Amino acid sequence: MHPNATCGPKTGPSFTLITRTQPKRIVVKLGTGVLTHGIGQLDTARIESLCAQLAALHKAGTEVIVVSSGAVGLGMGRLGLTKKPKEVTKKQACAAVGQSLLMQTWQRGFDPHGINVAQVLLTHEDLRERDRHLSIKSVLNQLVSYGTIPIINENDTVSAAEINALLKFGDNDTLGAMVAGLIEAQHLVILSTAPGLIDMKGTKEIVPVVEKITPEIEAMAGGTTSETATGGMISKISAAKLAVRSGCGVFIASGAEPEILPRLFSGTGPGTFFVPSGIPMESKKRWLAYYQRPSATIFVNACAVPVLREQGRSLLAVGITGVKGTFAPGDIVNIAFDGTGESTLAKHTTFARGKVAYSSAEVTAIAGQHGDEVRARFPSRKRLDVIHRDDLALL
Repeated sequence: MHPNATCGPKTGPSFTLITRTQPKRIVVKLGTGVLTHGIGQLDTARIESLCAQLAALHKAGTEVIVVSSGAVGLGMGRLGLTKKPKEVTKKQACAAVGQSLLMQTWQRGFDPHGINVAQVLLTHEDLRERDRHLSIKSVLNQLVSYGTIPIINENDTVSAAEINALLKFGDNDTLGAMVAGLIEAQHLVILSTAPGLIDMKGTKEIVPVVEKITPEIEAMAGGTTSETATGGMISKISAAKLAVRSGCGVFIASGAEPEILPRLFSGTGPGTFFVPSGIPMESKKRWLAYYQRPSATIFVNACAVPVLREQGRSLLAVGITGVKGTFAPGDIVNIAFDGTGESTLAKHTTFARGKVAYSSAEVTAIAGQHGDEVRARFPSRKRLDVIHRDDLALL
């Protein structure tokens, strides 16, 4: 449980979360359905209310970062489209038209409170590449130190590769979780049209507190049929899994609820709270685990699995049985169980990621070999470990 929070009863439509101190930093993700009614029609009254709530938190000393959907939806409305286009270039056009409208909307909403906003457009590649990752973290810290509220959105207009392939986040719930982890926020608040996680197989009520995201919890999630939304509850649960591992508590609630933000933080708001993990991952490990999308895999035997998972040691050649894909020294790769021997893991389960010190050809050549054999093959190498424990993160 978060050190600044206590959770009350786990039954009923709401929960108790009492913050003993003012949250230092929060990320608030707002879905398209919260900001608009219909396609491309801004809900100005709701936006004004949300800005007032965020401004009150800001004035009380909380650093606020907003992850805002809505650019594609606003662009659709301005261009007279009633359905989200399937063609990549048309989606990009909607995003390009809508993004400027979105930023104008946020600045107008915060003007009465004397707060400046700052536009930050990100792609997955920005957070995957280590130097850019650290640069973005520094910029966001600088922006909040100036008293601004950064408005973050995915940069959907960059290229076809960014909007439709591996370098795309997939949804702003995931982006919100990644940003929360990046800047070490205490809380991620996901506001959408959903009132929280609903137990459809049991009580039919909102699940107030989730202490651990189990397969049963994941089974409660569903998708979305909205023309402008992406992902639905499935993406929110996935984002919560990422955020709580970073030590960040997660709220999922309805953005249509009056005064939802102060109610959540005072413990009177309806919604679902996901309890953060007790020990958050150090930032480099978090970057390795969650900001990468490796295409190559190193397979290890059953003996290597507990050495990595339970003993926290480096990956040596002796435990490797093969590779899939190609990679160069310094690349990030998946580590998976090859299925040989006894293990609690299923065959080909990926359980870790790491920064490899050898190329794929070199790893293939030394797979299964002991240290003296590796040293004889590469006498000039200072390191014998294929992936050092400091460069390895468990999933």
